[in-house]
Amino acid sequence: MFVDKVNIFVKGGDGGAGCMSFRREAHVPKGGPDGGDGGHGGDVVVQADASLSSLIDYRFKHHFKAQRGTHGKGSKMHGARGEDLVLKVPVGTVVREYDEETKETGETIADLVRDGQKVIVMPGGMGGRGNTHFVTPTRRAPAFAELGEPAQEGWIQLEMKLMADAALVGMPSAGKSSFIAKISAARPKIGNYPFTTLVPNLGVAVSGDYSFVAADVPGLIEGAHEGRGLGHEFLRHIERTALIVHIVDLTGDWEGRDPLNDYDIINRELALYADELANRPRIVVANKIDVPGTEEVCEKLAAKVREDSIAAAGGDEFADSPIDPKLYRISALTGEGVEGLKAAIAIKVHELREAARAERAAEEEFDYVWEHRRQTRDAAFEIVRLSRHVFRVVGPRVERMVVQTDFENEEAIAYLQHRLKRIGVDRALDEAGACDGDEIHIMGYAFDYESARMAEDIFAELDE
Repeated sequence: MFVDKVNIFVKGGDGGAGCMSFRREAHVPKGGPDGGDGGHGGDVVVQADASLSSLIDYRFKHHFKAQRGTHGKGSKMHGARGEDLVLKVPVGTVVREYDEETKETGETIADLVRDGQKVIVMPGGMGGRGNTHFVTPTRRAPAFAELGEPAQEGWIQLEMKLMADAALVGMPSAGKSSFIAKISAARPKIGNYPFTTLVPNLGVAVSGDYSFVAADVPGLIEGAHEGRGLGHEFLRHIERTALIVHIVDLTGDWEGRDPLNDYDIINRELALYADELANRPRIVVANKIDVPGTEEVCEKLAAKVREDSIAAAGGDEFADSPIDPKLYRISALTGEGVEGLKAAIAIKVHELREAARAERAAEEEFDYVWEHRRQTRDAAFEIVRLSRHVFRVVGPRVERMVVQTDFENEEAIAYLQHRLKRIGVDRALDEAGACDGDEIHIMGYAFDYESARMAEDIFAELDE
């Protein structure tokens, strides 16, 4: 089964809790704090693997969770870190944020185009710190520790786009499958009826010293960019290809279509699906020249291709154009003209590869960019006024601080107040109009607003 788009739920491992412990040994009076830290939770990592060809592994299983960190212990024994969960995907997979409620995709997390390339999609929670971290000159025996940080979770979308050099496009039954079978070892299903090809096929072709990967994309029809036929599902596989090979059926197939009109329809559908496809390097191929009576329409198509090439070059006949002005004439059935076309594709792909190599050298690494954006969003918080004397604080980082707090411990609660003050929550509440005694809601907890004066007095010397 060919699966090229899935939505999955991923969750990092929760952090282990820090330990509140004191040294207890014979002949060692008043032993100091010795609570160990909790282990960090494992990350969820998506990694490209060249041995995979589809996303079938995620067809029926949609929920994935990394291992949690273990809790800290006394005698400064730190908890073990949870193992990362590595999700293998085919090379050419795009990873995006996904909203399960609205069914909409969000920001692109990564575009994994090289074997072994990976990105952390959901980091594990930090382990809680043991009570040894909260010793100050005025507080020698802290009787609290941090709980483990909850891991981030959410839905992501995995979308595979074929990593091919040349995409074969055209109307159904134009001869794309027959051509790829002639130039490579690929053996797609071939038939004399529309939509014989239901999934993209890849074939490796060799011509002289050059080689290239060709993708046989299921036939397109008018309205494919809007979802008609099979085009909407497979047009995405054309986006990565360096070269488009547009195959036109000179006979018009059994429906008696006009080949020139077919040529215009495919060009229009590619442009409507993605603007950049209109200017993608392109070779036009006239197939089925072995059929009698196709000579006249072939000459008309050749003239039209030349006109489009000049128009794409801005009206200058001698300027470079993304459209090859030459019409390549072949018979995928008899093999006539196939070797010449294969050589032309191989040379063109080689030129495009060389031109793109310099651009890839300056390519930004998605994991660093994504991590920076995630940290920025994570640190942000919002003050919502629910009524005259009731406010709510909303934000990932703030909410995790609350979850990490042991509310059975007064010192831990005071330390939370200190942390909230340090990241600017008190200042934001003051600017929002909060007064002493107002009720502040964070997640399922309610606090009385006191401008954090008590926490400031208790923890004036505390340095996180």
